[in-house]
Amino acid sequence: MPAAPLQVVILAAGQGKRMRSDTAKVLQPLAGRPLLSHVLATVAELDPARVCVVIGHAAEQVRSAFPDARIAWALQEPQLGTGHAVMQALPHLDARGSVLVLYGDVPLTAPATLQGLADAAANGALALLVQELDEPRGYGRIVRDAAGRVSRIVEEKDATDAERKIREVNTGIVAAPRERLEKWLAQLRNDNAQAEYYLTDIVAAAVRDGVAIEVRKPAATYECLGVNSKGELASLERRIQMNTAKKLLEAGVTLADPARIDVRGELTCGRDVIIDVNCIFEGRVEIGDGVRIGANCILRDATVGARTEVKPFTLIEEATIGQNARIGPYARIRPGTRLEDDVHVGNFVEVKASTLGRASKANHLAYIGDSTVGRDVNVGAGTITCNYDGANKHRTVIEDDVHIGSDVQLVAPVTVGKGATIGAGATIVKDVPPGGLTLTEAKQVTRPNWQRPRKK
Repeated sequence: MPAAPLQVVILAAGQGKRMRSDTAKVLQPLAGRPLLSHVLATVAELDPARVCVVIGHAAEQVRSAFPDARIAWALQEPQLGTGHAVMQALPHLDARGSVLVLYGDVPLTAPATLQGLADAAANGALALLVQELDEPRGYGRIVRDAAGRVSRIVEEKDATDAERKIREVNTGIVAAPRERLEKWLAQLRNDNAQAEYYLTDIVAAAVRDGVAIEVRKPAATYECLGVNSKGELASLERRIQMNTAKKLLEAGVTLADPARIDVRGELTCGRDVIIDVNCIFEGRVEIGDGVRIGANCILRDATVGARTEVKPFTLIEEATIGQNARIGPYARIRPGTRLEDDVHVGNFVEVKASTLGRASKANHLAYIGDSTVGRDVNVGAGTITCNYDGANKHRTVIEDDVHIGSDVQLVAPVTVGKGATIGAGATIVKDVPPGGLTLTEAKQVTRPNWQRPRKK
């Protein structure tokens, strides 16, 4: 007989008042992605038959952030507790199989942990994810009978003094057979301190029905940490970054300080990569073998070829860097740029929507925008491509083996022919023929009796 299908309900209706933010709590960023995005990524690894997200506060804001047609959305309005939230999801679920209930603000639960709960529910049990905490304040307590079996869960506000001393707590994450879950939810009452329908009350219902209650624990405490404030969000950010740093170290990456790296997306590194402190990686970044990243660099949606060195304080975004290149310090490589092998882009050089051919160099104080630069080109200090006329962008073409002197302005659209040399200080407004020296000459004049203006 085939296994009963797994269905997942994610509760994401809360307002998150302690966040003090106009952004919905489940959309608050963690490692560059919304909290809910992390939960959905974990759920995808379980390959469920259905996923339903229960929304309430800022419902349209949350829904529009995740246009995936495979997600079913259930509206909880008003919000009357976790049990009430799961009730809203039931019409979106199949009548058979098992249901795993998660929270949109608990982003670090491991797939293996959740799979254990799902397997128990598939076998007919009610499965609870629990923890033992030295400081259990704020959590519902797991109450056991004399034989050590789970008998119920009591929320802290409804607990006696003796029950508050229990260290085994409920994380809120549960899995249950679909048919039994619907029956138990229908029996919920809201005669409690919060006047809410608690999902946790299904435990007592399961005990009355003689259904087995199985308990699972996460491999790490942080798997069940939720987010209710910016302080908790910051703590979880450090945790996920340390987890990422650990994986990088295990993969052979050298980190100058594992506590001072931020990966806000997906970072892939080759062998013998060295990353200095305070570097930020956003989006999808691929780094080849033997690459060295200096301190305080930011790379966003970028590819860096083998043995390239990115010197400190460099920003690279939506660009491709070849092998054996040298970038920075203080360089800015903007979107749409491709730097071929052996290219040098030095301090205070900005390159935007341009291609630099193999072994070309712009070592300092230059702007190259909307340009195609050939091989073995040298761009002198202070050179700029004047690509914008106030309304439209125009392209500059610099062919192979061109030497451009310092403080040159190339007024686009313009082409500099192969092997040409442009003298310092030139303003180029017409195409330059191949070879030869091109100057825009001006006579030097000295006025010996000229007086500087004086302040009145």
